[in-house]
Amino acid sequence: NTGYFGGVAIMGYDAVAYFTDGQAVKGSEEHSYEWLGTPWYFANEKHKEMFMREPVKYSPQYGGYCAGEVAGSGSVTVNIDPEAFKIIDGKLYLTYDKVDTEQFAANASDGIVKADTNWPKERAKLALDNYH
Repeated sequence: NTGYFGGVAIMGYDAVAYFTDGQAVKGSEEHSYEWLGTPWYFANEKHKEMFMREPVKYSPQYGGYCAGEVAGSGSVTVNIDPEAFKIIDGKLYLTYDKVDTEQFAANASDGIVKADTNWPKERAKLALDNYH
């Protein structure tokens, strides 16, 4: 999910910083890396190198789309708030706002099962949309 504008993963936020700093940190084009056809920005070279070694570990679940929407309605919200996040069992989940983050986290075991079930269908629809 690169949002409507910019074409940069997580709207330019550093995926590794969620884990190392426990907060959303804006990345820089100076420390960018292309993965899966999308540029990812990092706050520093160390974070970039950490991501390059283990991108799946640091990348958000459900392609960076709103975890609560994928779980709840089986649809996706294109624009997430990069500051609305939660790390659960070592995985990064993004949502469209901080209230949704807390609701998703409060029911994480159920929400993750639902989102894991819905995500393959949504991912397939997104792939088709890219060809139309």
